[in-house]
Amino acid sequence: MVEGQDFSSTEIAVIVPCYNEAVAVRKVVSELQASLPTATIYVYDNNSTDDTAAIAADAGAVVRHVARKGKGNVIRRAFADVEADVYVLIDGDDTYEAARASELVRVLLTGPYDHVVGVRKHSNEAAYRPGHTFGNRVLTGAAGALFGREITDMLSGYRAFSHRYVKSFPALSQEFEIETELTIHSLHLRVPVAEIPVGYKERPSGGESKLRTYRDGVRILRSIMNMTRLEKPTLFHSVVAGLFGLVALILGVPVVLEYLDSGLVPRFPTAILASTIGLIAILILVLGYLLDALGRNRAEAARLTYLKHPAPAALAEVVHLPAPVALDRDESARVVLP
Repeated sequence: MVEGQDFSSTEIAVIVPCYNEAVAVRKVVSELQASLPTATIYVYDNNSTDDTAAIAADAGAVVRHVARKGKGNVIRRAFADVEADVYVLIDGDDTYEAARASELVRVLLTGPYDHVVGVRKHSNEAAYRPGHTFGNRVLTGAAGALFGREITDMLSGYRAFSHRYVKSFPALSQEFEIETELTIHSLHLRVPVAEIPVGYKERPSGGESKLRTYRDGVRILRSIMNMTRLEKPTLFHSVVAGLFGLVALILGVPVVLEYLDSGLVPRFPTAILASTIGLIAILILVLGYLLDALGRNRAEAARLTYLKHPAPAALAEVVHLPAPVALDRDESARVVLP
């Protein structure tokens, strides 16, 4: 563990989205205050029907309210409103190790990196159900395959960001798909990313999970499909064009063979349908190439927006920082370079 660092010269904002977290929010805020005593802790209450906001304010947090429901809407509002050098994002349900927030900040500034992900390490099945584990692996693997970089935990809700990352992040998602968008934004801009393992436990007694395995999985999968369509239009439209082309071949080849054999086209409607579907396939493919050219311009604009903001200032002194290694070997940071 790193010791002896002082963050007093760095403005740190901790963003805690909450919906009905009265049971856990005081403990989360207290642990964050102990870990990052100079940070400002913002609890964003998302239409809670319990005493979440009052308890958070009594614990010393700055409480703000977001009427539009959904974690994505909360983060969109927080990233727009809060100004800081470093941002920490953590759920208010006391499932993550809030006491390790300083380690995420320390790794971010030591790099310096633009994005540090807290990779969940759970000790019991109740904390992270097998369905969630399997879904996370599938979705994380899909994103890594599409964007060519390895990310261990795409759906983690415990992260640290630089100022320029936050101010270049569009935050288009409305609900729990926001973690997917945060990850893909890093992959898209190819920013320097690091990962560190953090503990993940089940909710305290009386807390209610907002996660729905199948519903959230479908939404996240749909989000990845949309991101693929927007970020990799040539790949996406090539696959769609290939499917249309395959249908055209299945319908058209027998007609062509029959014409070569007899000189007649008895199935004229089938021939017209096959030709039409083949033309649609070609148009879809051309559209993919056009969108790819437009996407390059959009990527350049996003990169320039990112570069408008200063890089995170590295720590002046690093004490006992372990070298980044693979997460499955020990508890130090793992670097995911651009």
